Amino acid sequence: MSHDPNAPRFRVRPPAGWINDPNGPFRWRDRYHLFYQHNQDAPVHANVHWGHASSTDLAHWRHHPIALAPTPGGPDEAGCWSGCVTDDAGTPTAVYTGVDRAHAGLGTICLARAADPDDELLTAWKPLPTPVVAGPPPGLEVVMFRDPFVFHHADRRWALVGAGHADGTPSVLLYDCDDDLTDWRFAGVLLDGDDPVAAAVFGDKSVGWECPHIYRTAGGDHVLVVSLWDGDPCCTGYLTGRLESDNQGELRFVPRTGGRLDQGRDFYAPAVLQEPDRTLLWGWSWEARPQEDTDRAGWAGVLTAPRVVDVHPDGSLRVSPAPELELLHPAEPFVTAPQGRHPLPPTYDLTVTAHGPTRVSLLRDATGRELTVHADPASGTVVLDRTAWPRTGREGSAPITVQVPKGPHLTLRVLVDGSLLELFVADRAMVTERVYRHPDDVAELLVDGPGARVTGWAPDLGRRG
Repeated sequence: MSHDPNAPRFRVRPPAGWINDPNGPFRWRDRYHLFYQHNQDAPVHANVHWGHASSTDLAHWRHHPIALAPTPGGPDEAGCWSGCVTDDAGTPTAVYTGVDRAHAGLGTICLARAADPDDELLTAWKPLPTPVVAGPPPGLEVVMFRDPFVFHHADRRWALVGAGHADGTPSVLLYDCDDDLTDWRFAGVLLDGDDPVAAAVFGDKSVGWECPHIYRTAGGDHVLVVSLWDGDPCCTGYLTGRLESDNQGELRFVPRTGGRLDQGRDFYAPAVLQEPDRTLLWGWSWEARPQEDTDRAGWAGVLTAPRVVDVHPDGSLRVSPAPELELLHPAEPFVTAPQGRHPLPPTYDLTVTAHGPTRVSLLRDATGRELTVHADPASGTVVLDRTAWPRTGREGSAPITVQVPKGPHLTLRVLVDGSLLELFVADRAMVTERVYRHPDDVAELLVDGPGARVTGWAPDLGRRG
């Protein structure tokens, strides 16, 4: 692993090189598998393979050899891009975007089978020689076509594909692949940007919807998750609604509300894993520092902590860190009281419950400026201010304000792993940011607020649940 002090130690990332989109979160033989876009040769977005890690507990991860590599002369010769993994009649099967050398910006849908389904580590994969979908359906003027996601609904198997059209309208295309995973039938547009609810929630922020995923909620609704592709900057959104069948049995998604999935500036391309009793979600957090710093470090990108997602009765997002992360906690917390300053390790898991206006300071630079979180339960407002740690990119470094329902108290969860900061506000919002410490920064916790309660844990790589 990198000796860069800003390198995350507990979240999924390869020892070196580039990582982006999480792909195919999948559970097989009591082991979680997480694949991801990966360039093992350099910390740049090129030469895309599928990297692979697995875990029995979501907290401790084991890296495996490359799962998918471009096939010379094949449909994925120019990269094995985003997709999913599904159980196809007892055989784990990767469904992914292949790009060949002659492509014109459009992907194909490719399959790769686990070579040995009895191998719980799933370390060997065999790609099929031809795509199952050679390109977008005719007549829709599709100019962006990628990122398949297979799901089940009403005892049938379907697939989503992200798309953008020549007129600038984003959409999610629907395929029926129930009878045979190698035989896909176009089943129409599940949803597009002209839908009034989608337009009200997302506006005109994108010309394509990437990485579409859908999950079923505890209350029976569905949530459609999309990455809003518009070049720079990009963000993610969700829509809560219903899957409805028309007279011909085709599915359509009818949204009723939605919002921004992650309120931060360093989160994209999330992937979900639907389990019988919950849904897990991971996202990609990109680098937000100069490329020369990334080149020097030798690594780029990290996947977020697993998050449990659902919706509240009003359709708004419900989100919290996966409880398995507590397996990283040592026997005792390093802080349990708000009085005074407490040194913060490079990685920590902090819970603060505010009973009035509360200020949480996490980092201080040489001039005395601080990285802070301000919480006010009475107004339902939380503000993350990291302006002393400016970032690259058009999105800037302005404070981020999160609004949640008012109440007598407000609980924050802060997960920091190297440069990755993940803030959870109550169970209603998440904020992912990259903050790179300078050599003369001082990482100290200072909590100022009437009756605030604090518990902080320093994760332990050696601890097992």
